[in-house]
Amino acid sequence: MTLPSGIGNRLLAALPAADFDLLAPELDMVALDRDAVVSRAGDQTEHVLFPHSGAISVMIDVANGQTVASAAIAREGAVGTLSVLGPSPVAVTAIVRAAGTASRIPASRFHAAFSRSHAVQIRFKAMLIQFQIGGACNALHPVQARMARWLLQLRDRIDDDVLPLTQEALSQILGVRRPTVTLLMRNLRASGAIRSERRGEIEIDQSRLAAVACECRDTLRLELEETLSANLA
Repeated sequence: MTLPSGIGNRLLAALPAADFDLLAPELDMVALDRDAVVSRAGDQTEHVLFPHSGAISVMIDVANGQTVASAAIAREGAVGTLSVLGPSPVAVTAIVRAAGTASRIPASRFHAAFSRSHAVQIRFKAMLIQFQIGGACNALHPVQARMARWLLQLRDRIDDDVLPLTQEALSQILGVRRPTVTLLMRNLRASGAIRSERRGEIEIDQSRLAAVACECRDTLRLELEETLSANLA
C-alpha cells in the first residue's frame, strides 16, 4: 500500500506506508528561500531535504575555481541523501534556485531508515540517476545544449515559463564565464527560444528551447519515472 499522491514530495509519496513511517516522526516543514545555500562543500551533512516545491541546484567545485551543476533537485528528489555513502564531509554545495518548501529530517534519522528499508534504498536510486546523467551531460554536450536543458528542467520543476534566474546563476550552473552566458542568451533570444530577460527573470519558449536542448532532459524524465514507479513488492 502506497501513500496518497497528495504528499508533496514524490520520493516520499512513492514509499510504502510502513517505510514512510520510519521517516515521518522526524520530518518537519521548512521554507526554501531563493539563493539560500542549504549545504556547503566541506561541511558535514546535518539534514536531508525533500522539496515539495521550488528547485535546488547541486554544485561541484572544479579545479579552476568555477562551479558546475550536477543535478537540479525538486519534488521528485532529495538533497543530502548521498551522505549515506559515508561519514565524510559534503562534496557538493546545494543552492536554492527557485523558492519553495521542503520536508526536512536529521541526516542520522534518514541513515537509520535507509539501513532498515529496502524501499528507501530503491527510491534512493532516483538521486544517483540524476547525478549520473548530469555528469555525462556536462562531459559530452555543448554548452548551449546544456543551457537549454537546464532552463527546461527548471521550467519542469516550477511549472512556469518565467524562470527565477540571473546570468550569474547560469554561469555557476554551467561552469562557464559570464561573457559566455551573455553570448548564449543573445543567440537564444535571436531564435525566439528566450522571449525576454528582466532583472532576475528569464522568460522562455518551451518548444523552441527544446529544439536546442540535448536529449538528457527526456532521458532523465524516463529514468526517474521508471525508478519512482517501480514495483517494490
